[in-house]
Amino acid sequence: MRITLLLCAAAAIALVSSVHAGSRSVLKIHSNYTTEELLSPCQEADNDARWGQVAEIECEQYIIGYVDALEATGSVGPDSGICLPAQNAPDEIRWAFMRWVHGNYTRRTKMPAAESILATLQDAFPCG
Repeated sequence: MRITLLLCAAAAIALVSSVHAGSRSVLKIHSNYTTEELLSPCQEADNDARWGQVAEIECEQYIIGYVDALEATGSVGPDSGICLPAQNAPDEIRWAFMRWVHGNYTRRTKMPAAESILATLQDAFPCG
């Protein structure tokens, strides 16, 4: 559980340091946690009955922390272009994240996890 809390804190720190430039948000990422490292527990949540529940918690808590930080900075909603799903958001975002990463696996797994989650949200949950 400590690892999960640390991951959430890292996501929040990455977003709280955002700088708004007009209508766009430029993020300064302060974490070395990669997309590949986040993808592992996200996939295992569906694939492994032995530790799948723990993996799902690790993955979704990172996502929840990241989304909470976005909400705290006003970076979610119609003005930002990101409209989150009304129900089951952590699962929906987790599934969208896995699909997004696999869209260009080799390049995207090396990205910081925070950048990948933001790109997933922009791609999978546009407003309108």
